Amino acid sequence: MNRAARNIVVIGAASGAGAPDPATAEGPDALRRYRVFHDTPLQHVEWDAILRVPREAEDTPLHAVAALGARLAAAVEQALRDGHFPLVVGGDHSCAIGTWSGVHRMLATRGPLGLMWIDAHMDSHTFATTESGQIHGMPLAALLGHGDAALTSIEGAEAKLLPEHVCLIGVRSFEAGEAALLHRLGVRVFGMDEVRERGLATVFAEALAIVRRGTAGFGVSIDLDALDPAEEPGVGTPVPGGLSRAELAAALAGLRNDAAFVAMEIVEYNPRRDRRHLTADAAGALLDAIAPPARRS
Repeated sequence: MNRAARNIVVIGAASGAGAPDPATAEGPDALRRYRVFHDTPLQHVEWDAILRVPREAEDTPLHAVAALGARLAAAVEQALRDGHFPLVVGGDHSCAIGTWSGVHRMLATRGPLGLMWIDAHMDSHTFATTESGQIHGMPLAALLGHGDAALTSIEGAEAKLLPEHVCLIGVRSFEAGEAALLHRLGVRVFGMDEVRERGLATVFAEALAIVRRGTAGFGVSIDLDALDPAEEPGVGTPVPGGLSRAELAAALAGLRNDAAFVAMEIVEYNPRRDRRHLTADAAGALLDAIAPPARRS
């Protein structure tokens, strides 16, 4: 099936419980209000629910992240079963545990899931390796089967990703414990220095080969802090020297008609740090890249 034929369903994940700045929880509501995601000549784009942490799970960040993750996994799986292309909008990056657990469950009978993780950070800590204890630094480790059972057991106890089907792009801020885990597992990391040396187009093509090889489908998880905060300030954890909006959009455009491309997420938008909706517009541009943009009046 041609991916371009599917409706894009936007699912919000309004949680800041996994991050030190809870304002990322305001991201989905702000992006919906700003109307940065819109119909195109070839695809219908519609918002579904904006999911929130259940009141009974607000007692601890771990409970909040796990509860929202379970809700999100179910919503993403249902969108896929209905024949749609889910675009998950965070919220802090801990929501990725729910997003890709839902995709994994949908694909499980057909084969493994591949995942391209575009981020300034590795997000591969466990409670044993992080000093801060912030859960938005743990989602990739959890998806690979490492970390607290409350996070790894969403939609089943098995790992949702195999290391050989995962790669990271744009990393430029990390800590020893998470780097050691990814190195031990053999996950391919394209750091920002390598991206600048080889060019994003070359790196992206190599990353795409990794996530496609031996998988039933692949997805892309984009933390907006992968972008350079000099251009896109409205992110949860800015790190200087990132990608430009234009170069990332150009790379994503190559996925536009790829039937194996099954879902995408855009996370860590912080409207309180944004200026003149610059970063909100960047989120819209990244969706435009995979769905031909409509003419704006």
